[in-house]
Amino acid sequence: MGRHSLPDGYPAQGHRDSPHPRRRRSVAIATVLVLAGAAGTAVAATGGLLSFSDSCEDSAVRLTVVASPDIAPALRTVAARARKEPARSDGRCLHVTVAARDSYKVANTLATGSGNPGFQVWLPDSDLWLDRAKGTGNGIPVVPGDSVATSPVTVGMVPSVSKALGWPEKTYSWAELAASAVGSDQVRLGVADPARSATGLLALSSIGASPGGPGGDHDTEVAAVAEALAQRMSDSDTQMLEALAQGSSGAEGGYPTPDQAVLVSEQAAFTHNASAPSAGRLELFYPADGTPLLNYPYALVNSAELTDDESRAAFRFMRLLDGDRAHAVLEKNGFRTTDGTTEPAVVESAGGRTPQPFATPAAVPPSADVLQETLGMWTVTVQSARLTTVVDASGSMALTVPGRDRSRMDVTKASLIQALGHFTPDDEIGLWVFATTLDGDKDYREVVPTRRLGDPAKGGGTHREKLAAAFNALKPVPNGATGLYDTTLASYEEAQSTYVKGRFNALVILTDGSNQDDHSISRSALIDRLKEVSDPERPVPIIAIAVGPDADRTDVTDMAEVTGGGGYEVSDPAEIQGVILQAIMTAGQSGRGAQE
Repeated sequence: MGRHSLPDGYPAQGHRDSPHPRRRRSVAIATVLVLAGAAGTAVAATGGLLSFSDSCEDSAVRLTVVASPDIAPALRTVAARARKEPARSDGRCLHVTVAARDSYKVANTLATGSGNPGFQVWLPDSDLWLDRAKGTGNGIPVVPGDSVATSPVTVGMVPSVSKALGWPEKTYSWAELAASAVGSDQVRLGVADPARSATGLLALSSIGASPGGPGGDHDTEVAAVAEALAQRMSDSDTQMLEALAQGSSGAEGGYPTPDQAVLVSEQAAFTHNASAPSAGRLELFYPADGTPLLNYPYALVNSAELTDDESRAAFRFMRLLDGDRAHAVLEKNGFRTTDGTTEPAVVESAGGRTPQPFATPAAVPPSADVLQETLGMWTVTVQSARLTTVVDASGSMALTVPGRDRSRMDVTKASLIQALGHFTPDDEIGLWVFATTLDGDKDYREVVPTRRLGDPAKGGGTHREKLAAAFNALKPVPNGATGLYDTTLASYEEAQSTYVKGRFNALVILTDGSNQDDHSISRSALIDRLKEVSDPERPVPIIAIAVGPDADRTDVTDMAEVTGGGGYEVSDPAEIQGVILQAIMTAGQSGRGAQE
């Protein structure tokens, strides 16, 4: 990936596979209706919930929909029309209230909440929030339905910059466009925080998947792009557009060096351009290696607790959103249909022009694992980490992982070495190991102190190299049992006492068993002590990972949660890398692990 200039052109794009079919999931919601138990439910689901002539003086069925702020105005228009006509659900008037709320906030609420969230339907801007809302599986359940609209993720630029890059005739890949933000001021590229913005995360994953230039390490180049984007990061898509240059002076609106380009959805550009001055209007590049889609899924929330009337009303409103008149409202607000098509006038108003490939089928969406890895990379790039890794070295770690012909320890240390590559030289990481009587009467031993990966190590090389060698040298202790409780307390007290302000501080504990030290602190005493030691002003969440079938997920979860962390379970140690990155993202996004 070149860092200082864009190539003169981009080769003509060949045929790409059609976009993945939008997942048709109304059957899931229809199933909820059938399970509601009333015959009228099935009739409602299959008969279209037609209007009747009864008066709306009778009590209406009330439905609260929480929606992504960009699509909320269109939903309010459809809801207002339904009240005015009126639309009915099983003969009762349908009153829908639409509340705008950031999707990441709703996902966090559902992942960690319980009981009645106060709304029955959620319409985020992307599927990825449904995955986030699942969390550890202990939150408020969500039943996904169909997509109601789409919008491609693009790169928007103010005219003075887009013209310099040959817009609209020239097309570029994601990597080529992102390269302009690295190493020079050629293009000041802004992004909404990928931990809070689906647009930002999908764009960042597209940059990561885009082939780089000749030579160089692709992962390093992507990390460099992420670091450059982090310097111009906004908290939200709305704030990002407010930081956009509105004229040639480049210093208006309270921003000394406003963004000249942004990672933005077509719909957001459509809305922005409707009121922006000509010098601040966005002109859109549609990357030639594919644009991912925001897909606005319709989901039932806590369906088991919904009344039959609420379930049927939710299905009725979903059906209304799939009608021609609702499609016209969505198009008027800059959205595309669920198959990614739209009228040329929508694209033109958003800033798209031929020959930009705005009509090309969307890119295949990134998997949940890819998004998780991308967000983990972003989190550790934006905020330097201070992690102490505590690894179980008991004898059971010598057991073979089914289907891999390698021991638990071998697979674990390979996964740790792989995870190490996602951290920057400024991150601080250390290593402890534990097994009963590993160091005299102690069950634990510090192997490598927690220091900056880029610092020189005693004897030569860097701390990163020393740590990688220590990971690679890990071996199970013959006949060693799992001394989990004493180790957890000692390592946590050490992490608290060496807390570094302004970094993401955390303790990562990996174990394949439950505590087997009969002379250690008790479980209840450990929990009480962790509560005493933990300090909201010096947060150090425990990220506890139960590895394999013998580990006690409940045990590690209980220990972790009292510190603001979380417990995780993997059946295969190869999954450790992804879990660590996910856990860092989850704790970091919630504000745990660092204080300014």
